[in-house]
Amino acid sequence: MGRRGFLAGAVALGAGVGLSATALASCTAAPRGQDISLRDQDLKFIGAEETFTTPELLTLNSINEDHIAFLEEIGLADLGERRIGDMDEGGLNVQILSAHTPSVQNVPGQEGIDLAHLLNRRLVDGPMASYPGRFQAFATLPLQSPEAAADELERSVRDDGFLGALTNGHIAKKYLDHPEFEPVLARAEALDVPIYLHPGYPTDEVFQTYYSTTRSEYTKEYQDYIFSGSGYGWHQEVLTQCIRMIAYGVFDRFPKLKIIVGHMGEGLPFYYERIAQDMGEPTEDSLEKPFEQYFQDNFWFTTSAFFQDDLLHLLLKYISVDRVLFATDYPFAGIKEGTDWFRAVDLPREDKEKIAFRNAEKLFGITV
Repeated sequence: MGRRGFLAGAVALGAGVGLSATALASCTAAPRGQDISLRDQDLKFIGAEETFTTPELLTLNSINEDHIAFLEEIGLADLGERRIGDMDEGGLNVQILSAHTPSVQNVPGQEGIDLAHLLNRRLVDGPMASYPGRFQAFATLPLQSPEAAADELERSVRDDGFLGALTNGHIAKKYLDHPEFEPVLARAEALDVPIYLHPGYPTDEVFQTYYSTTRSEYTKEYQDYIFSGSGYGWHQEVLTQCIRMIAYGVFDRFPKLKIIVGHMGEGLPFYYERIAQDMGEPTEDSLEKPFEQYFQDNFWFTTSAFFQDDLLHLLLKYISVDRVLFATDYPFAGIKEGTDWFRAVDLPREDKEKIAFRNAEKLFGITV
């Protein structure tokens, strides 16, 4: 496969949606006489889903050498001048960093514990020290060792000032509603920090059933991986995990647990009424609240890589503006594309400030 062909398809294999934000954007028209490019230029921004990698993660989580070269080319491993330059160009004040999918979730035992700690400390001693105030972080956790993961979450929050943790899909064929992960959920609740549910690739069995075919004439290189990832599967996977957490009582056991979901709700706005209605009845006697109430009480949602007015307004139809956070999904989506899009969105200034930075300040206890 040629370099050009790989670049066209492999963007989706890292952590983003693999589609041009410019191609997706549909900005509203500016009021008559107003230059849309000048609207809300003074807005501050906190980016809540901004990805990084390291040599270890590139080796661990990449498909082949072409994939590694691509991720390096787009700047995923850069935590210095290039990233800061992109932030400055777009007016992004702060990035909340998180590790490249699936991070260390496939690394069991002491090796996973040590690697998670190494990655977290590398952020503290690297970009967070070199560029004070520009970077915050979600902890990388060794989730195949839940007690150790809970301890690393607490250490990184208390000692290093991390803002919570980010997970990447299933952990050895289990989701966070599994009893094994209750130590992590309990610790996050006790620390009053959120867990960001980022997508991850499916198990081999699910991949073979849903995302592959024996008809090779219809499958180009990397097509199935994109199908199972940013092309479709990732978004369904996260929404499924959210529904599992509600239906199986996670928020009744941990009523103050905070969960963040990216990509404009991972399809939730489209399905919201159907989910609320159809899941409400069978869970009426088992859950302490109406099914949809948990989305209002325990979830926050980000704009990462979905720079579309209509999707934002659909999300706001069902979710309070106080629960929506700005994010770009850098470097898989452009920072300036995201900030320019949001500056032009037709919302009251107060609501735009909430989404751009004030909700993040309140949720994470930080200031810009």
